[in-house]
Amino acid sequence: MAADMEAKGFEHMGLDGRLLRAVAELGWAVPTAIQAQAIPLAMEGRDLLARARTGSGKTGAYGLPLLHKLLGIKEASPAVPQAVRALVLVPSAELARQVGHTLRRLTAFCSRQLRVAELSGHSELADQRPVLMEQPDIVVGTPGRVLAHVAGHNLSLRPWLELLVLDEADLLLSFGFGDDIRALLCHLPKIYQALLVSATLNPELEALQELVLHNPVQVLPPEPRLPGRSQLQQFQLCCDTEEDKFLLLAALLKLRLLRGRALLFVGSLARAFRLKLFLEQFGIAACTLNPQLPARSRCHVIAQFNRGLYDFIVATDEEGPAEPPRHRPRKVGTARTARGDSPGTALTLALPDELEGLRRIEDALAGENGQSMLQPYEFRMEEIETLRYRCRDAMRSVTKQAVREARLRELRLELLNSEKLKVYFEDNPRDLQALRHDRPLHPARVQPQLGHVPEYLVPPSLRGIADPNPKKRKCPRGAGARRGGNKPRGSGNPLQSFRFTRRGNGNTGNTGNTGNTGNTGNTGNNRNRNTGNTGNGNTGNTGNNRNRNTGNTGNGNTGNTGNNRNRNTGNTGNGNTGNTGNNRNRNTGNTGGGGNP
Repeated sequence: MAADMEAKGFEHMGLDGRLLRAVAELGWAVPTAIQAQAIPLAMEGRDLLARARTGSGKTGAYGLPLLHKLLGIKEASPAVPQAVRALVLVPSAELARQVGHTLRRLTAFCSRQLRVAELSGHSELADQRPVLMEQPDIVVGTPGRVLAHVAGHNLSLRPWLELLVLDEADLLLSFGFGDDIRALLCHLPKIYQALLVSATLNPELEALQELVLHNPVQVLPPEPRLPGRSQLQQFQLCCDTEEDKFLLLAALLKLRLLRGRALLFVGSLARAFRLKLFLEQFGIAACTLNPQLPARSRCHVIAQFNRGLYDFIVATDEEGPAEPPRHRPRKVGTARTARGDSPGTALTLALPDELEGLRRIEDALAGENGQSMLQPYEFRMEEIETLRYRCRDAMRSVTKQAVREARLRELRLELLNSEKLKVYFEDNPRDLQALRHDRPLHPARVQPQLGHVPEYLVPPSLRGIADPNPKKRKCPRGAGARRGGNKPRGSGNPLQSFRFTRRGNGNTGNTGNTGNTGNTGNTGNNRNRNTGNTGNGNTGNTGNNRNRNTGNTGNGNTGNTGNNRNRNTGNTGNGNTGNTGNNRNRNTGNTGGGGNP
């Protein structure tokens, strides 16, 4: 039945016409294997336990029946109150944005009937409260943030919730959200439909299944864990020594033979730091996905990688000390590429003593896909021999002591960022975005000459392709970029670019003033000269004023507005007061109030 449904298409599943139009707009011609099996069962109201590989269309598998059910509820009872009727729990803010974006695209032709809201830790609770006050139909968020809103009485899930979805359920547990999910279940109604979707099914999920699911139907589409060779190209290369591995990696990354971004998977956390420090010697920025750090920090690393702040992540399948062991194959990372319909490439480097394990992996993949998946990678190592002595220098610098110091330093930085600056980052979220996880650790002595590869070291056959010394990428906005761009200092002729602007009071030559002396409160271009005055010289003049007061007692010129040219000599009392407009006053030897009042 599932195979027939997959061959026929979405129009034979009984979905709402508005959803079918959105599916056509998205270009989904035929349902994937997981969609063909899960959508009909979910539309029947059954609880589902679904397993499908990453990028196989799991969001559409639960999103379409979820939206179809909510549309049916609203059309059956037009007077039904507006409330949150579907809750989708995801392990990270990045995935929450992706799921929310997909659901909005599916509701493109029914956006007035159904509204979607995202809740993640990147925004403050107070900022998300107005969104929840509008009672969106669907809420997508991490368990911790949803629970915080429920505890703060910003979100009510009882009694109107109809559907609960746990997306990437295995990651929800590994990220430490198990307790939050159990606490949320206490706030849900007694009857609701639950869909649990995961890339892997392991014993850790059994306890969660018993709490969430009621008589579930297992959906296990007969598909390989990885795409076929037409979509995912997998290569293998046997290196004679450990040095050859590092030499090949340095050549691929430094000469930019590997285009785009890449995930570098290694066997242990110590080796991950060793590789990061090795790449630092060549000026290659990379970050380490440290399983010993909190889940929030790891999600921040992935979020910055997705935004393109850096191109390389060094990761490992080694678990942190506080996390339980997980049973999964040692062939890791391949599922992170060739997602959906996108192509991808994987390269495996193996030593002679690792070939036996590599053959077992190849046999397992061949059994699932019906053909050999690993192809030999043709690379002539003799062409990069000119880089070998530099590789040896870099490897000698990265000692065990340097690796240990790098691990300790990263943990100290994490404590500093988490404790001392927690309040600061809450008030300054932009500074949090400026934190870069690919900062050089520098516990080993960095040799700057290794970062520059001269032309004669580039193999002759690669000189038209390799780019060993690219220009530095401009820092994106909000990540520590200097305001005003990258203007070079000292550019231009200073004699031609010099500008002088008179600001405030250009008052010079005040001599022998007693009392309130000089010029006070003058605005504009004022040229005042006061000699031997007692009292106020020039006060409150606005505009272009040229005042000259000599031997005056009392106020010289006060409150003049406009273009005034006043000259007061030997006056006693007020010279010129309250002049407006263009006035040219000359008062000589006056006693009392002289000038124009």
